[in-house]
Amino acid sequence: MAEAAARAPIARFAAYAPAGTENLVRAHIASGTVLVLADGSPPMPDGVDGFGRCLLHAIDGMLAEGHAAACVLSSDCPTLPTTHLVEAARLLLEPGDRAVLGACADGGYYLLGLKARCPEMFSRIAWSTASVAETTRARARGLDLDLVELPPWYDVDDAATLACLQVERGGYAAHASRAVLARLGYGEGSRGEASAALGMTDRPGHAAMLPSPQSPGRTP
Repeated sequence: MAEAAARAPIARFAAYAPAGTENLVRAHIASGTVLVLADGSPPMPDGVDGFGRCLLHAIDGMLAEGHAAACVLSSDCPTLPTTHLVEAARLLLEPGDRAVLGACADGGYYLLGLKARCPEMFSRIAWSTASVAETTRARARGLDLDLVELPPWYDVDDAATLACLQVERGGYAAHASRAVLARLGYGEGSRGEASAALGMTDRPGHAAMLPSPQSPGRTP
């Protein structure tokens, strides 16, 4: 996100929960990243349940900071290309209402960006299933909300996608993640393994982006 912020007006956030754990989280995030509580504790509209409460809470927190749009990001896509984040900011800062979706290969999504609070995008979603992205698309259609899609990417939540991460070099370099893999004995694998794997502001010129505490796709 820091690299993307050098190329687009992006403000960086990190979600945390529960309240009172700020210092534990702050020790592990980059300087300049703002914390936003995302435990889903405020009253929510009917149908916004489970992980959806946390995502909407995060969106609300970023918009409350005066940003003109906000994105929630999956935290288990270490090689997500920086260009995808830059493009999300560009799309959300253009005139007109729209949402931006970055779908994952497993049926979830790695990014959802909104220009205004939209509880329907988090309502009655079967979180941690392969239907998350498609249901989100259906919600946008039902609202007559323009939904722009970014190129798909993958999140790492099983052995197959871990194997993909071991050899994939097409996205962000993710040096820190790869160093951890090396320490754990998961260095570069075989190509065969990988093939199986498959708020913006009044401060009006900024997009707020944060990695969510877990993936809105198939990660438990």
